[in-house]
Amino acid sequence: MTKHVLLDNVTHKDLKIITQRGAKYGDNIPSVLTFPSEFKDIQTHYPICFSQDPSTEKFHAIALMGFEDNENLFLDGDVWDASYIPLMIQRQPFLVGLPQSRQSNGESSQLMVHLDMHNPRVSTTQGQSVFLQHGGNSDYLQSISSILEALYAGQEESRVFFDILLNYELMEPFTLEIKLDDGSNNKLTGFYTINEDKLSALPSEILSKLMVNGWLGSIYMVIASTANFRALIERKNRQCTVSSIASV
Repeated sequence: MTKHVLLDNVTHKDLKIITQRGAKYGDNIPSVLTFPSEFKDIQTHYPICFSQDPSTEKFHAIALMGFEDNENLFLDGDVWDASYIPLMIQRQPFLVGLPQSRQSNGESSQLMVHLDMHNPRVSTTQGQSVFLQHGGNSDYLQSISSILEALYAGQEESRVFFDILLNYELMEPFTLEIKLDDGSNNKLTGFYTINEDKLSALPSEILSKLMVNGWLGSIYMVIASTANFRALIERKNRQCTVSSIASV
């Protein structure tokens, strides 16, 4: 259950956020939303896949961290075993609020910051202070605000990115056969990736346009990230081995 409220420096003057990692803080999830401007960092560790919301039929990019519910193979106790943590994880327990209406001078005001008060990271006794003693924003909150701005911009990036992929029919569904060291066979289904044959067949003028606009780089980041499936399966095998030893 969540309770979203607008953050303010009076009501939440004593607010602190626990930044420690762990399953008890909600980090044990198998995937998380990502967006094109984050792909460069994401592809260093995580496979990037596309999923389609069945209710809206809209596509989203996700960073894959596990194969099962409540599984994050990068989480080892209170340690996140990767040099980069996706922004959607870093922003917890904050959310992007709708931007306020345009000011009289025509400039847009800053995004509103919302907070989930029922998130286990919320505290008044431990963690990073959100506000300074006299009400100013802490360095931590400044960092969170930058993350939220990137996520807000990422929504529009994703919309344009998938419009391009759909326009040139560059997506295809895929099935990943996963055979683990314990002999079990599994399948990863329901996701999409880049159709490399159709990408290669695009006319040079279209490829040039995609390159100039930066979208070709994002496409190649997705393709490069698929190599991370091997490392993710290796993590799964190590976890299974540890679990087997622990049960003996």
